[in-house]
Amino acid sequence: MKKSILTLLLLAVSGTALAAPQIITVSRFEVGKDKWAFNREEVMLSCRGDHALFAINPSTLMQYPLNDKAEQMVKSGKTTGQPISVIQVDDPSAPGQKMSLAPFIDRAEKLCK
Repeated sequence: MKKSILTLLLLAVSGTALAAPQIITVSRFEVGKDKWAFNREEVMLSCRGDHALFAINPSTLMQYPLNDKAEQMVKSGKTTGQPISVIQVDDPSAPGQKMSLAPFIDRAEKLCK
């Protein structure tokens, strides 16, 4: 009896761990100053199980949606967050435009696999 309860408990814990969002931390140093799109020195990138991609400020844990699914989660109240433009910097080579988020979206999408 004890063995079966322990086995069920271990299965439940491992299933929860597999369903948890994947998160990595990336830094300005790692990505390169010319491609860095944020006003922070580092951000965490997250992929939720439904492929909602977020950038997260490590010091405040505020989430910033990187794709439409993540934006919908924030708008519907399923999670809290602010627009990515809050931490996204202007592109010095293209006045009036923001730095590309493509490298960060690509990195976050890899977490979904």
